[in-house]
Amino acid sequence: MAGTSRQHQRHEKKCLELLLILPPFVEEYVDDKLGPRSPTTLLNYVLDYKSFFEWLISECLVEAKDIKEIQLSDLDVLSLENAKNFFKHLRRTDIKVTDQEMKKPEENSVSRKISSLRSLFKYLTTETEITMEKKLKYPCLKNKDIGEPYFHRNVMQKIPVYKEKSTLNSRAKNISTKILHNEEDIQLLNFVRDDYENRLPENSRKRSFFLRDKERDFSILSLFLSSGIRLNELANLRLRDIFFSTNEIKVIRKGNKEDIVAVFPESMLDLKSYIEIRIRRYNGSDNPGDYVFLSKYNGAGSPLSVRTIQNIVEKYTKEFFENKKSLSPHKLRHTYGTKYIEETGDLRGLMDQFGHTSTSTTVLYANSQLEKARETAKHLGKRRKT
Repeated sequence: MAGTSRQHQRHEKKCLELLLILPPFVEEYVDDKLGPRSPTTLLNYVLDYKSFFEWLISECLVEAKDIKEIQLSDLDVLSLENAKNFFKHLRRTDIKVTDQEMKKPEENSVSRKISSLRSLFKYLTTETEITMEKKLKYPCLKNKDIGEPYFHRNVMQKIPVYKEKSTLNSRAKNISTKILHNEEDIQLLNFVRDDYENRLPENSRKRSFFLRDKERDFSILSLFLSSGIRLNELANLRLRDIFFSTNEIKVIRKGNKEDIVAVFPESMLDLKSYIEIRIRRYNGSDNPGDYVFLSKYNGAGSPLSVRTIQNIVEKYTKEFFENKKSLSPHKLRHTYGTKYIEETGDLRGLMDQFGHTSTSTTVLYANSQLEKARETAKHLGKRRKT
């Protein structure tokens, strides 16, 4: 399996490791779906299948003692009642949040597992074809006709997926409560550049690391806020993807599609300031194919992981809000989208900037401005009562 990012490569590797202990028809499914589905999605699906097969064994619903031994016929004869019981089991089983906290899973988490199993069963019942080779591979197919799918009965199709219903206004309101408002985006950058250092003890390791990483971290925040790119898109940015002459960068969108994104000129200057010290500070190289954002590990430059970039954003925003809240990279993307619509009102332009394939998501940012207008009207209306 081939991937385009470090995260994808790790997920592919983990997926391959799991396939060694799963039935061979799951490996067939993964090989067929890689491309239409990302390695991250497939890894999550494979983890769901492992959990499902383990439950079948624990409930004595199959003769297999090991999940690799589960047969296609076991899925063919699985009753609707038992299929439903698995999802009841998921809803009733506490999951670990922290070392001290457990909670019931969110309904959307259960719904995702329903979707993953429906995808596997759909593949096995409609997208496979029995051949002589497959009859040798799966003895349970020996009495079935060549050309037919592995089996016809898709019990998972009878399990409904409950989707949380919300209006555009309610979703937009949710966005508007979790972004940087007014001049807070500028204030955040000024805070990191001018004030954050003063909160760190003199001669401390934290202060030393901050001073080493200041240009890098500032550039990361600046780039999120001036382009609206996704976390993965920033993590996978290469030196060859930066075009200073036009203030643009090239990113890899979902589905491995290349796209060109406009960036504030000021942010490109921040990026240039970081790149000027990148080789010296992190032992990086100027190879065009090298990752832009690096950490220093064992004296050598190493690409920043997605999780490290998340931590960087959360750390500075938490300090900025004085520990009252923190923001994720995705909330910085929401901030950019909201301000873009506020400034231009151009839904189509934001759709292109964000790499959206339809306006159904982009329109949320217009609605968030409508919500803001309502709150402003309410506030202004109160003047009549004074």
